[in-house]
Amino acid sequence: MTPIPESILAAIRAHAQAQAPRECCGVVIVRQGKLRYIPCANLAASPEEHFVLSPTDFARAEEQGEIVRIVHSHPYAAPEPSQADRVGCEASAIPWLIVNWPIGNVHEFAPSGYVAPLIGRRFHHGVLDCYSLIRDYYRQTLHIDLPDFHRDVQWWLRGGDLYAEGFPQAGFVEIPFDTLAEHDVLLMQIGSPVINHAAVHLGDNLIVQHCAGRLSSRDVFGGAWRRATRKVIRHKELL
Repeated sequence: MTPIPESILAAIRAHAQAQAPRECCGVVIVRQGKLRYIPCANLAASPEEHFVLSPTDFARAEEQGEIVRIVHSHPYAAPEPSQADRVGCEASAIPWLIVNWPIGNVHEFAPSGYVAPLIGRRFHHGVLDCYSLIRDYYRQTLHIDLPDFHRDVQWWLRGGDLYAEGFPQAGFVEIPFDTLAEHDVLLMQIGSPVINHAAVHLGDNLIVQHCAGRLSSRDVFGGAWRRATRKVIRHKELL
């Protein structure tokens, strides 16, 4: 990886200080033979959420030069990458740099083929959530690649209907509940005006799912989960 000079690191640390306790984010570009740091807006709704780098700012940075680092801060925490950071780095195909604030320690890492475990992953909406788990399960278990969809925080309370709109595009069709089989997806409605959660049926009355605020887990499909289920869908390649 291209070494990052101290002058650029100083600019990143200053940005981290200015944004604390929120995570700062930005990119390092090469422009006219020199490295430059470009601060970007973090669109995350709260300091507790994983950072969301503004797509508009990212596009503007790309117009100025080649992006060689994606940067964000870990306020009051070590700069080691989280599961969500490592997944994000793989998706971006660009090396990442994390700076701790206020100490200022830096950690850099590059895409390495990392895949988060299906069981025990931490929840980060839009990066590691119930739909991310379904995508990874289908890729790892069935070698079926599902499209990713942008999902705003609490989209289900803001007039969105992501699952009703997205799953047909991803190749799923609704099937009768009494034909439920391994690999089918269960669509659930939990404290929401629309379906807002999904799990994969593993057979033997077990599901794998990832709920907000919890680690992904293998659970018995009964009780509240069964009562919350509104539809069962199956991928067209499994029909």
